[in-house]
Amino acid sequence: MKAIVYAQYGSPDVLQLKEMEKPEPKDNQVLVKVCAASINALDYRRFESISFMGRVMEEKALKTVGKILGADIAGRVESVGANAKRFQIGDEVFGISAGNTGAFAEYACAVENELTLKPANVSFESAAAVPVAALTALQALRDKGKIQRGQKVLINGAGGGVGTFAVQIAKSFGAEVTAVCSARNLETARSLGADRVMDYAKEDFAKDGQRYDLILAVNGHRSILEYRRALNPNGIYIGVGGSMAQIMQALILGPLLSLFGSKMIFMGVANVNQQDLAYMGELLESGKVAPVIEKRYPLSEVAAAMRYLAAGHAQGKVVIQI
Repeated sequence: MKAIVYAQYGSPDVLQLKEMEKPEPKDNQVLVKVCAASINALDYRRFESISFMGRVMEEKALKTVGKILGADIAGRVESVGANAKRFQIGDEVFGISAGNTGAFAEYACAVENELTLKPANVSFESAAAVPVAALTALQALRDKGKIQRGQKVLINGAGGGVGTFAVQIAKSFGAEVTAVCSARNLETARSLGADRVMDYAKEDFAKDGQRYDLILAVNGHRSILEYRRALNPNGIYIGVGGSMAQIMQALILGPLLSLFGSKMIFMGVANVNQQDLAYMGELLESGKVAPVIEKRYPLSEVAAAMRYLAAGHAQGKVVIQI
C-alpha cells in the first residue's frame, strides 16, 4: 500500500510517499480501506518550528519518526480481528486510526471502540473531517463546560477545525453563540448559526462589557486573566490548544483562579470513544452539524497540506483524498 511516512525530523519536506506493507489488525482491531483522512493540530504543529527540543520530543518521547502520520479516517472495513465483533467486512465507518498504522495511507488499523458507522447520507470526506476536532469541541462544551440551553457562549477561534464544530454543537444545545474569528471567516461563522460574530482585529471581547456563561478558547492568543474578565461570576472558561506558554499559564493559574468564582479549565486531547463518535454521526445525519472543508489534497500532496496548515489561518478542516 502507499503511505506517507515521517522519514526524519524536519520540515514537511521530510514526508515521503512510500510503498508499505498492508497492516494486519490485532484481535480488537479492524482494518479499514481508507477513503479519506483529515489533518489536525496534532499533525501539523510539529512543523511550525524546528528546534532541538522538538527533535527530542519527536524522536525520543513521541517516537513518531519513521511512522505513518494522521489520525482521522473514513472508509470501508476490509477485515476484522479475532475479537472484533461490532463491524462486518464492507461496513462504512469513521473514527481514529491506531498507533503507527496512521491515517495517511491506503489502509489503516483502528481499535473497534474508536470507530462508528458512517451515516449513509454523509460523504467519506465529511466523515473524515469529524473525529478529533468534533470530539474536542463536544467534550469541551458538554463535559467540561456543562453547556445549557439559553447560555451565552463565546467561541474564540471559531474559524478553525475545532471552532467551526464548536459553533454548531453549541447551537445544537440551544446556546446563544458569539463567534470570534478573522474577517475572512465571519460569514462562515454566521452561516453555521452564530448569533453574533466579531472580527478579532477590530473588536475586543474582553473590553466590550459583555459577559459570558461559557468561553471556549481554541488556540486563542489571550491571557487567562482577560478571559476571566469576560466571564459571568460563575462562568466557565475552557482552553484548547495554544502555545506552550498559554498552556502552562492555564495549568498553573487556572486552579488558583478557580478558587474565586469562575472555573478556569485547560483541556488536553479529546477522549476518543464510540459513543461520542456515534453522537456526532447522528448530528451529521440530521444536518445539525456539517464539517467546513476548505481544501482537499491527494495523498501524494500531504506535505503541501501540512505547509498550508502550519502557515496558520486555515478555515475549517483540510481533507486528504485517498
